[in-house]
Amino acid sequence: MTLQSPAPPVRAAAVVPAGPVRLPVAVLLSVLAGAALLGSFPPYGWWWLAPVGVGLLAVAAHRRRLRSGAGVGMLAGLVFFLPLLAWTNLNTGWLPWVLLSVAQAAFLALLGWASAWCSPLLDRWPAWWPLVCGLLWTAQEALRDRQPFGGFPWGRLAFSQADGPVLRLAVLGGAPLVTFAVAAAGGALAGVWWCRGRGWRRVPVAAGFVAVAALAVVGPAAVPVAAAGSQRATVAIVQGNVPRLGLDFNAQRRAVLDNHVRGTLQLAQQVAAGRVARPDLVVWPENSSDIDPLRNADAGQQITLAAQAIGVPILVGAVLHGDVPGQIRNAGILWRPGTGPDMDQLYVKRHPVPFAEFMPLRPVARLVSDKVDLVKNMVAGRSPGVVRTGAVTVGDVICFEVAYDPIVRDTVTGGAQILAVQTNNATFDVAEARQQLAMVRLRAVEHGRQALMISTVGVSGFVDTAGGVHQPTGFNTAAVVVGEMRLGGPATLATRLGRWPELAASAAALAVLVWAVPGRLRRRRAAAIDDSVATEER
Repeated sequence: MTLQSPAPPVRAAAVVPAGPVRLPVAVLLSVLAGAALLGSFPPYGWWWLAPVGVGLLAVAAHRRRLRSGAGVGMLAGLVFFLPLLAWTNLNTGWLPWVLLSVAQAAFLALLGWASAWCSPLLDRWPAWWPLVCGLLWTAQEALRDRQPFGGFPWGRLAFSQADGPVLRLAVLGGAPLVTFAVAAAGGALAGVWWCRGRGWRRVPVAAGFVAVAALAVVGPAAVPVAAAGSQRATVAIVQGNVPRLGLDFNAQRRAVLDNHVRGTLQLAQQVAAGRVARPDLVVWPENSSDIDPLRNADAGQQITLAAQAIGVPILVGAVLHGDVPGQIRNAGILWRPGTGPDMDQLYVKRHPVPFAEFMPLRPVARLVSDKVDLVKNMVAGRSPGVVRTGAVTVGDVICFEVAYDPIVRDTVTGGAQILAVQTNNATFDVAEARQQLAMVRLRAVEHGRQALMISTVGVSGFVDTAGGVHQPTGFNTAAVVVGEMRLGGPATLATRLGRWPELAASAAALAVLVWAVPGRLRRRRAAAIDDSVATEER
């Protein structure tokens, strides 16, 4: 009897996964993913492209090697962030813009790696496509919002949905829930792709994915938004404008202050003539007085003149100098007619922007930009921006702080009846201003508080609790707008839950990554068997 060598092991065809899309196709899908994500944000505002971008990136990364998955994520991130953050290039040079964009794209590289890691799990349990995509995106944003140097939440999926029905989910779980829904819809679209070429047996599965995507995107239109309170207050916002856009707005600081004083005096004349109702509060933007009005008597006198003329408090955005040379505070200070600055109603910005309002690694940063030494050391405040004017309690946040969930929420839990975002867009452009306004719209829905955004140069306006914008101003113009705002309202579920939805999603994402380990091991063993078979055949 002749002995024969044992036949090589054969795996069942049912468990042999198809390979990833070809590399040129993956590169194209990654570019399209980044472009779709970009198009979903202002100034384009095609919100429905956000889940398409998520789905394209998920397909590009699926079944790829881990480094290749990170690569397609990085490519999508660069296509997305470089143009999204192009406004940072207007006055600081190209290198800081590129470095910031690359740093943000690295988080999408991490997402691509995680997507590739979870591929065996999704091949085994394809119904989990929407859930896994939703969890991975939410966790990625939670990390990016915090690291490094306090994080940079610009470009969160939630901020692309200001005009979409998914925005309404903010009332239930804030920005993290909105991001989760958008990414889950994208995961469902990727699931439809997964069903391709699998015969009629997969048609019901594909139809289910289509239904999930539609439900995630359109279904939130049925979610009721919070109703603001019945009490009302009249608020005026003064957009004074600046003589020239650019980093030298500080050199024009007296002209900027005079513009806001002049706008308030003109408003006072209209009130005296009976053409406009007297407001209960006037709000000026961030940097409306870059001359410290507590130390400069002339600046203080000008603000006092405006407050006396209008006869109501003014919330002034001011730069205050500390006792240590080079240290400043970015503040909102309530200036009352007759008594002047109310030091008990002073909010100091809690989250200065790294490399813009304080400079980590200053010696290294000098190698990147010659503008580094224009940045002083801004001291962070410690208390939430709850400003009590008498007629209304304002939740004050300054500029980029509107992107950070806890900073806005702290004002509402502290008693804010309306939200006010004081900002200065004079160093940027209208795209940045509209991206920021989209964040204000989400916050109004999230916390059930009417809101306003007031900028030195625009865009400014009022926002209702459904995210609608009222009386918006133009960009790079002077304007004074008076609006009636409804105060307070019941606490939303999102306000009550705070950070718990995001923590839960992040923990679940970590659990999914751990859950995928056995699948990775099975795939590695299968690859080893394939290599063994190929060796014996040779």
